[in-house]
Amino acid sequence: MKLSGGGGMYTVQKLATLAGVSARTLRYYDSIGLLEPQKNESGYRVYGSAEIDRLQLILFYRELGFGLQEIAKLLDDPNVDDTEALIRQREQLLEERSRLDLLIMNVEKTLSTKRGESHMADHEKFEGFKRQLIEDNEAAYGTEIREKYGDDEIDRSNAKMLGMEPERYEAFKRLEQEILDKLEHALAEGAPAGAAGQEVADLHRQWLGFTWGSYDPKAHAGLAEMYVADERFAAYYERAGEGAAQYLRNAIIAYIDQHNE
Repeated sequence: MKLSGGGGMYTVQKLATLAGVSARTLRYYDSIGLLEPQKNESGYRVYGSAEIDRLQLILFYRELGFGLQEIAKLLDDPNVDDTEALIRQREQLLEERSRLDLLIMNVEKTLSTKRGESHMADHEKFEGFKRQLIEDNEAAYGTEIREKYGDDEIDRSNAKMLGMEPERYEAFKRLEQEILDKLEHALAEGAPAGAAGQEVADLHRQWLGFTWGSYDPKAHAGLAEMYVADERFAAYYERAGEGAAQYLRNAIIAYIDQHNE
């Protein structure tokens, strides 16, 4: 909803009250050039419709987690279409709502079961988490992995994930964490082809087996290359330490070479 409606002019204090922010915030926005008021005939600093609409976008982007420098670039770049930016943000919000709805449904089922009002099958206890994992992966990497491996392969992998029994899903998640933990320790060794690096590579191969139909060394190598070529993949493994994605890639390539001689 736009703050501007009657096309009037607002002082700092009146706009702060209208928008639900502090006057100090508005003055700070002015000091950094993010939202500069006009000067009326009497020399007072006031805000008109253009500034009010800009403030609306600033507050909206802040709610979405953008920093002030990012917001300034979005608003001041003539090549940025506000409408397109808002459409993209709406899509992200819809995805987030879908994620929350799924978790809420899972919580409701769990509460109902604990109250003795209904029964929750074991597979239902993990269904929400598995579906969310698939949705997160699709949102973050879907385009790239589908282009690389094809829709059929990715759909089969997703179906295999959804069909996991609770015990197997728990093992899948434990192994995922174990890879990150051992990758952190392997980095200290500094030799991807060494014992620690090769243990991580083998664990990674086992982890892929939870969702892959059969192990393919060439596909494994291709995935390893994506870990260093795409910063989103790299960021996931960099949680184990700086250079972890490159280290894992090198360990996997060494592992494939050693087992295909």
